[in-house]
Amino acid sequence: MLRSPVGLGQATALLLGFVIVADLFGIWADITMYDVTGALASGEVGAAVQRRADHADSLYSAAGYVQSATLVATIVVYLIWFMRVRVNAEVFNPFGHSKSRGWTGWGWFVPVVNLWFPRRIMLDIWDASGPGGGRDRHGLVNAWWTLWIIGLAAGRAGLTEYRNADTAQEIQNAVGQVMFADVLDIAAAVLAILVVLRLTRMQNETAHQGPVSRGV
Repeated sequence: MLRSPVGLGQATALLLGFVIVADLFGIWADITMYDVTGALASGEVGAAVQRRADHADSLYSAAGYVQSATLVATIVVYLIWFMRVRVNAEVFNPFGHSKSRGWTGWGWFVPVVNLWFPRRIMLDIWDASGPGGGRDRHGLVNAWWTLWIIGLAAGRAGLTEYRNADTAQEIQNAVGQVMFADVLDIAAAVLAILVVLRLTRMQNETAHQGPVSRGV
């Protein structure tokens, strides 16, 4: 059954905006930690640098909690929106989907296949939702997915490096990696907002056009 994706699309875009704000907070924490670990690595000692280190550690932990909470909330709403637009796309074109509906959710969490199933499903939805059900250009979706995958890999590598770091220099190197991942995450979130808003608009416009013929 066709249902409007507009409200969910707007909510998803808003939460992705909160992800960007949380990542900016994370970058501030990254810079603070990077500076103080650089001072420690260069041999600075004393009460002042210790206070800076304690503040950086507290800020870094707080940023991690904020980013995690924001991401979880966004994932929940995003997946609801994603399922909504998938169901709508099946109404527009029942024959243009290479993956079953169940993969719309599970495809994000099953190892290995989560590297390409969500993108494939998004492209199928995108094609089914365009004017006349024709294929549309996929540059925006591909750019978003590329940044998302690279940022995810960089973030995991940085966090693993941070957990295993023993010296100030190793911590600084790890924080630099995490900072790079946060920047990529912001870029991916911006593109994700554009994808969500454009696809939502496409489906809304297609729904208001009324029944159209779809090729098999």
